[in-house]
This record gives sequence, C-alpha cells and structure tokens, in this order.
Amino acid sequence: MTPLNVLSVTSEVFPIIKTGGLADVAGALPSALAQEGVTVVTLVPGYPAVLKALERPEVLHQYPGFFGGTARLLSGRAGDLDLFVIDAPHLFERSGSPYLASNGRDWPDNARRFAALGRAAADIGQGLTPGFVPDVIHAHDWQAGLVPVYLSLSDGPRPGTVITIHNIAFQGIFPADLLFELGLPTSVFTVDGVEYYGQIGFLKAGLQLADRITTVSPTYAKEIQTPEGGMALDGLLRARSNIVSGILNGIDDKVWDPSTDAHLARPYDRDNLAARADNKRALQERLGLKPDPEALLFGVVSRLSEQKGLDLVLAGLSRLLADGAQLALLGAGDKALEDSFQTARIVYPGQVGCFVGYDEALAHQIQGGSDALLVPSRFEPCGLTQLCAMRYGSIPIVARVGGLADTIIDANEMAIATGAATGFQFGPVNLGAALDAFDRAKNLWRDKSAWQRLQENGMGADVSWHRAARQYANLYRSLRSLRSP
Repeated sequence: MTPLNVLSVTSEVFPIIKTGGLADVAGALPSALAQEGVTVVTLVPGYPAVLKALERPEVLHQYPGFFGGTARLLSGRAGDLDLFVIDAPHLFERSGSPYLASNGRDWPDNARRFAALGRAAADIGQGLTPGFVPDVIHAHDWQAGLVPVYLSLSDGPRPGTVITIHNIAFQGIFPADLLFELGLPTSVFTVDGVEYYGQIGFLKAGLQLADRITTVSPTYAKEIQTPEGGMALDGLLRARSNIVSGILNGIDDKVWDPSTDAHLARPYDRDNLAARADNKRALQERLGLKPDPEALLFGVVSRLSEQKGLDLVLAGLSRLLADGAQLALLGAGDKALEDSFQTARIVYPGQVGCFVGYDEALAHQIQGGSDALLVPSRFEPCGLTQLCAMRYGSIPIVARVGGLADTIIDANEMAIATGAATGFQFGPVNLGAALDAFDRAKNLWRDKSAWQRLQENGMGADVSWHRAARQYANLYRSLRSLRSP
C-alpha cells in the first residue's frame, strides 16, 4: 500500500467545533483513512475553541499581511487529529458560530475569512510546509471552494484536488467588487472561473476547477444534476458529470457505540436489546413523558427547518400521537418551528417532550431510548442521524431522498419476509406519504418479534467509515497517478 499525504480543508471539525454533519465527516475520516495508508492533516481556521484544543503548537509560517491583518500558520495535534491552524485573530477570534454573528446574520467579512482558508491551503499545496507536502488537497464545501482557484494561479507542480459537496444549498456567493480584496485577478472572473451570475461563487469556482467532485451519497450525486436538486449548479455538474461521484458517509463507530456509550443510562448491544428499556425510561423521565414502556416513542434529533421536513411532523402530530405514542425532540433552528414544538409540549402533556437547542448527551439518549427516529427531510445529501439510529436499534423512518434512500431498506412485505428491512421509507415528501409511514411503523410495533428483527438488522449493518475510506483512498491515488510525471 503506497503511502499518501492528503490535506483536508474544512471550516469545522468534530469534536472541536461543530455546527453540522461536515464536522463529523472531517473529524472521523482521517483515522479511517489511516487504515488505508493515507496520512491526513486537517487545515482549520483558528477559532478560539481550536486554539484552545491545539496541543504544543508550532509556528510554521508568519503572514505579515493576510486578508487584513497579521497571521500565523500553526501545526499541532488535538486529540487524534493532526492539524494545521490559521491563527488570524482579525478573522477568527470571535465567539459563537463560525459563520454567524450574534444577530443571526452572516459575518460581514465571511468572504475574506474563508478566502484566507483557501489561500493557506493552496500555499501548503505549493510547498509552504516542507515537512508535509500533500499529494492531494480535499476541500470541503463552499468555505474551501477557492482552493483550486488559488492553485490555478501558480506555475509548477501542484497537488490533485477534490471538492466534496455536503449541502449544495450553501454556496458562498459574494459581491464581484471583492475580487481584488480576495487576491484574485480579473482573469478568473469568467464563467469558467469564479463568476456566478455576476457575483463571486466560492462553491461554483471549486466545482469548476477541481480535478474531482464528490458528494456524500450516490443518490444525492444524481439529484444535484437535476434542476430540482442542483440549486442552479446542475448545468455545471452535468457538464462535469464524468468526474462527479457519490461516496456514502459513515459515522464514528467508537463515538456512536451503545455498548460503551457513557451518555446512556444502561449500555447494551445487539444481543441484549432488552436493556434498551432502561434507556427509554430514562429518556421519558428527562423529557417529562409518561413512563410507559408500551408507548411507541418517536425521536427527532435535527436542525429545525423546512429542509428537514419537521413541519410535516407538526402537521401530522395528532395522528402520530394516536394510540398513546410519544415524541422526544432535540433541535433548534427556525423560530416558528421551535415555538410550535414548545406549544405541542403543552397541548400534549406527557406525550411530547422537547429540548430546543443542542445537547450532545441528549442526542445519544434519544438514539438509545427512542423506538423509532423520524427523518422526513425534503432533501438530504447523506444524513448521519439515521445511521446512528441503526447502530442504536432505533428504527429510522425516512423520506426517500438522497442518502436516506441509499442507507435504509424499506420494511415492505418482501423485505420483511427476507429479513432485509432496516426501517421505513416514504415518498413523495408530503403529509399523506409521511402519515402512511407513521401508520406502517405503528402496525409493525404491535409485532414485537418483527420489530426486533428490524432492530437487529440495523445494528448488524456496517455504518462505519471503512468502506468510504477505501473509496476515498482509491480516488486520491487515481489523482496522484494522473499528476505523476
């Protein structure tokens, strides 16, 4: 197995800084890739949490003038991660979200902040750090979209480039008059460069110039090449369809392991499913639900947004809760949805429990204590929560989109008969189809042996990063071969 160096470029990484699934991917993939002979160093902005986590930092380079101030490139470790960190206080020394100010709006200088991420990555790719010269740079989402652009501006050899779309709805679009401020010449402001409907498109630029494009599930790779799913980038993606692929995400099966999970009231595994009852009881107690072991307890761990389809859960709540069923929800996002679920908790005392915000321990407890997990997303590039649900024996009920369609085998009559089913799918994504799925789950719940078989099927599935890591390693090696003299 030939060793390979990869620079991963990301705006967040678990467990240091996280707003969504991107952080989980960036945090878990390096260790899985190590088993494939791939050494990964992750480049991340120097947010306060990152600098605090960095162990024994070493200064690799000083930038006297770097997008409006002085900056340093640091190296070090944080837990199991090897990191390069851009220590630029004028860009990243801010509390709260990596992307949003306290008023909930984007930081006004996000273009400069994430152009700096791309510029530093390109510098590393061109030999700034002799101790680590990447064969491939793997850019994640729009925040790293300018990496291939900056690399294209320099002569000489350069690493191969991969850009992964985690959610095409977020594209990083900024005014054209920032071009010079971002260190970009007018020659790149074309349809074949960074220009996007008269503005600068970070994601568009990355998709235009990267050597390979991946996204986080095979179905999503197809969906984004359609007008309905491509968010106005479908034409570009169809034009480059020969380099577009979908590699299904995994989860960190050490972090998400019900047999060792310290957040649970009682650990369990596939051979001891009866122990889940203690976790269900603990979850009911924590969220003020009636302590009823026979109640079908639905869980939700999600951002509260229209994309995630949680309005369908609200619209169908009376049907969902019929026959004494319960709902345990953890999430935050759209204020109207937050308020509506809080109201539902009052209208359905003992049947609806919710926590508005994010609580890592509670996320694990809902996976370990709920009987079924709802993921009714209108679109979902991959989804990780349904993979966690499978690992924890909570039956996923999902919309038939993106990675949800790729990961869950619907409990139709044939799949149940052959012992293949792992959950419930529904489509199209509307209230009627969702209600049908809820009812199907309720009907199967009455057959405890059939329900347990679904749990065992899900818990027996490989939802780790091993398969994806092998696919990424093969992709990286193909790029190195492509660029070899």
